[in-house]
Amino acid sequence: MPWIAASLVSAFFLGLYDLSKKHALRDNAVLPVLFLSTVCGAAVWLLLLLAGLAAPGAVPAAFVPESLTLAQHGLVFLKSFIVASSWAFTYFGIRHLPLSLAAPIRATGPIWTLGGALLVLGERPSGMEYAGILITLGSFYGLSLAGRQEGVHFHRNKWVGCMIAGTLCGAVSGLYDKYLLGRVGLSAAAVQAWFTLYLPVVLLPLAVGWWFRWWPRNEFHWRWSIPFIALTLLVADYVYFDALRNPEALVAVVSSLRRGSTLVAFAGSIWVFHEARGAAKLPAVLGIVIGIALTVLA
Repeated sequence: MPWIAASLVSAFFLGLYDLSKKHALRDNAVLPVLFLSTVCGAAVWLLLLLAGLAAPGAVPAAFVPESLTLAQHGLVFLKSFIVASSWAFTYFGIRHLPLSLAAPIRATGPIWTLGGALLVLGERPSGMEYAGILITLGSFYGLSLAGRQEGVHFHRNKWVGCMIAGTLCGAVSGLYDKYLLGRVGLSAAAVQAWFTLYLPVVLLPLAVGWWFRWWPRNEFHWRWSIPFIALTLLVADYVYFDALRNPEALVAVVSSLRRGSTLVAFAGSIWVFHEARGAAKLPAVLGIVIGIALTVLA
């Protein structure tokens, strides 16, 4: 598959990933949905690892992690804590917010990663990156104005706070990925496989607490969109890695095209979930996508 087409396919499945989460979480308990979706993802990776052991060469190279030392496993386990925190916040946010608001907020992740790189890694943004940051922040403000028309006031809505907290944790995860893949030298397959396998372990205490009613909680209803959360993310990531394996692929362009997932999720929220005021939100959503594209392409 041509790398541009693969990037767009990846964006499409990332959009389906957001739609699957929203469908699974509507009027449903958050923690069991989160836990079971991570169990489904871990089950897929476990089958891939076992298949690789049973029949070497049968599994695509993108899904074959190298062996890790005990210390490296500890580093990846820490990433699982970061990702679990990010997903817990965003799942609660998606549960209570229109997806047409939640998905664009989540899409601002690269801006926060860039901000962390400026503060922690001492990187310096280019003029295009500055333009992307300003456009994204301006569009974010425009999105808050559109949300206010639905009674969602960004500055005092705790679920917006959850989305922002989850996005910030995701930015921390992105910076930590740079450390794991760069300084530590782990492969993408190793990081993805093992943090996916460790996620249910990290989330197990919360799932047990929900099961034994250690706190007031909502009831859980099984939906087939729960395993689709894991499957759509797995397909999106696999196609993404397939695009990057092409020697002609431009990483910045691939990453930028993947931001199109926000448009898929936004369109799905209007078409599937019949969310209101789509036209009022669209300029802000497009602005966020353009701002992120400028930041990534710089």
